[in-house]
Amino acid sequence: MEVAIREAQAQDAEAIVDVWKRSIIELCVEDHHGDPTILNAWLGNKTPQTVLGWLTSSENAVLVAVEGNSIVGVGLVRRSGELEVCYVAPEATARGVGTKLLEALEQAAKQWGLPEVSLKSTATARRFYHRRGYMEASRPIVMFGGLNAYPLRKAL
Repeated sequence: MEVAIREAQAQDAEAIVDVWKRSIIELCVEDHHGDPTILNAWLGNKTPQTVLGWLTSSENAVLVAVEGNSIVGVGLVRRSGELEVCYVAPEATARGVGTKLLEALEQAAKQWGLPEVSLKSTATARRFYHRRGYMEASRPIVMFGGLNAYPLRKAL
């Protein structure tokens, strides 16, 4: 089935949160190791209210990957150049959904005239970003009470 990328809408908030949480819980075990402290901190702001807040700001491009009638990916890039979110549903991995979503986020940043994008990657996603031209920007940082995050950047 073909995956389409489109702008997120308010009615997508619940589905976005579902994808976001399942991606973290099921796909990022290498990062959270099932540690409830890390998971609780990481999942704490994954709410429909957070998503609705993104959508009300002109500083954000919020995109979803849709397959059939289902949202299978979510991404957010800010006008600052920070790529804050790029998550794919567990059932949609290794099929190009993440790449298509990332390319659309980068295109939004290019349309804003940004020279580069930056992000903080999980260990799980780091290889994905490296294969798509992202380079290390600085030393890893610790987030969510014990999760290593890898600052990366890419010239557009």
